[in-house]
This record gives sequence, C-alpha cells and structure tokens, in this order.
Amino acid sequence: MIYLDNAATTWPKDGDCLRQALEDYLRLGASPGRGGYDLAVESEEAVTAVRSRIAKFFGAGRDARICFAANATDALNTLILGLATPGAHIVSSRLEHNSVLRPLHHLERQGLITLTLVPFDAGGFIDPAAVAAAIRPATRLVVLTHASNVLGTVQPVAEIGAICRRCGVPLVIDAAQSAGMVPIDMRAWDVQGLVFTGHKSLLGPTGIGGMVLGPGIDPLPSRFGGTGIDSANPFQPLAYPERLEAGTINLLGILALGRSLAAIEHRYHDDLSREMALLRRLRDGFARCRNLRLIAAENLDNHLPILTCAVEGMSSIDVGAILDGDFGIAVRAGLHCAPLVHTDLGTQESGTVRFSLGQFTTEAEIAETVRAMTIIAG
Repeated sequence: MIYLDNAATTWPKDGDCLRQALEDYLRLGASPGRGGYDLAVESEEAVTAVRSRIAKFFGAGRDARICFAANATDALNTLILGLATPGAHIVSSRLEHNSVLRPLHHLERQGLITLTLVPFDAGGFIDPAAVAAAIRPATRLVVLTHASNVLGTVQPVAEIGAICRRCGVPLVIDAAQSAGMVPIDMRAWDVQGLVFTGHKSLLGPTGIGGMVLGPGIDPLPSRFGGTGIDSANPFQPLAYPERLEAGTINLLGILALGRSLAAIEHRYHDDLSREMALLRRLRDGFARCRNLRLIAAENLDNHLPILTCAVEGMSSIDVGAILDGDFGIAVRAGLHCAPLVHTDLGTQESGTVRFSLGQFTTEAEIAETVRAMTIIAG
C-alpha cells in the first residue's frame, strides 16, 4: 500500500520509539501522582520530564503549564469551554476543523457567546487584518488553526499574535497539523495557548495529546474528578496540571510521546524539506492531468506536504475508492471534518481528495500516484 493519509494519522510509526516506551511503561507502571512510594514518584518524574520537553519544543518558556488530553479535539474542547465566559465574543475562522467549530457553535446556540468567523483567501490564508477588524471590546478569545488540514496552508500566526497582544486578547492555536512539521515559538509569536495531538507529525500513538498554556490564560475546569491531590475538596483543584487533568493520565501514551519527541526534535526540519520537494513533484504531475482541479496549490510556500484536488464529474469518495481498490493508494476523500472550507471552495457536494505525505513517502510512490490520477482523471 502507498500510504498518503498522514494528515489523519502518520503511518508507519517509529517502531523503536514505541517499543522503548512500552519497556519504560512496563518498568514504571504505577500511576503518576497517585502515591508516595518510589515507583509512583518515579512515574511522576518521567511525566514531568515529558512536560518539560513539550514546553521547550513549542518555545513556551519555563512558566508554561502543560496539561495532557486524549487528543487535539479533547484539548480544544477543554480550552474553549474553559475560556468562554458568558457574554464573550470569540473570533475564529472559516478554515477551522470541526474540533474548533463544533464547541464554538454549541456555545453560540446556548446563547453564551457571540461568534465571528473570518474568511480565508483564494490561496488558503487568513488575512491578519481581517482578524484585527473582527476583534471587538467584548472579544475574549481568538482561536485559529495554525495549518489547514484540508489545504495545508500555514497561517501567519506571528502577525496575528502581535495583533492579539495589542488588543489584549489571548490567541489559541490548533497545531494538530503543524506540530512536529514546522517550528513553533509560542513566546515569539504571542501565542497564549497551543493544542497538539501526538498521533500525527509528532509520530506518537493515538490517544495522547494536550495543551500548552502561557501565563496569560487560566481556563476553568470543564470536567471533574480524581486528581491525587486535595482529595477532601468537593471541587476541582485549581492548581496545574490537575486543574485540567481529571482522572488517571495516559502514562503509556505520554512516555511514547516523549520518546518520539526526542527522536524528531533535531531532524524534522530536514523531513519537511524532503516532503515538500516530493509534494512539488506531485503537484506538477497533477497539473498535467486533464479534468483535475488543484486547490490552493499554485504557491507552495508556507505550506505543509498536503495537496487537495477534485476530479471533474466525479465524487471524491469514488476517486478515493478507485485509488484504494485499483492502485493500492490510501488517501482521504470527503469533507475532511472542515465543512466551511468546502462551502467556500464550492466542493461541499463532491468533497475533495487529499494527499498527505509523510516521512516514509518515496519518489517511486509519488510517480505511481501521478500515474494513477492521470488514468482516473483522463
């Protein structure tokens, strides 16, 4: 199989990292923060070391708080629900994944917030000026994707962060696609909150993600339970990380994430350069296909190795099925959990086909994919 669905989940994984993490877990095993005996303390120290690595990886600084979650969707819900005060105005965009849109629409329907969604241009980018124009006196949060999961475009977060700082509004970014793919510097970009997932370009397993919080935000808890501290308190403790980590945390997932971060943190810049070179080959090959529409792919600067297209007269689901069944090529077809992108592109009925490259993608696989799409679109 030619696997070109890395924007959903990177595959295959680094087997050595996962095996080492499993060995760590089998050696430690005890729940971190749930006991004063040596093994529990050692487990807690291992988790703390991963928190520190995450803070450094995202340029968050020593005063950052790192809280784990099941994935980026879980973390986004935690942050959005925890920061949305009644009567607040929130700014987001039409480029967002449903993990941002659905919590916001839920709050809007409940009458708790008002919402402004800024547009994106034909190239797939959000204009910082549009964000500035959307901010009002009642705006309490700007939450935006760092990189589009449909188009692969990397947004001008540093410019938007400077605007938010001047306006006194915290910026939270969804880095599900960009984490582990492009460098991120929260302090330099004035980003107060970042959400990540482990199973994409961080090359970790599924079931682990989290949030990195700067000193400018303090989301309230939206779920409640055991924390290992202050057990007599009938309310959720407000100390970090327990404030946002009710219940036993995913020790195996955290250890695996730590191992994968250690493996990629010095090489992912080179990985991106290689993958983008392959993406340009894919784009150029597709550009010669009849009846194939490339979307936001004319300029691949500030871009992830993601290419989205549509075949005239065919549904994306049919194209994906043919690629799988006849050519052994795995891609993502449909609306990609980002419906407003497709509404604005005019592809809401047929959807699009997304090709997302990874660390193991080869030149031969790109050539075979171009051949397959030439046949399908021809």
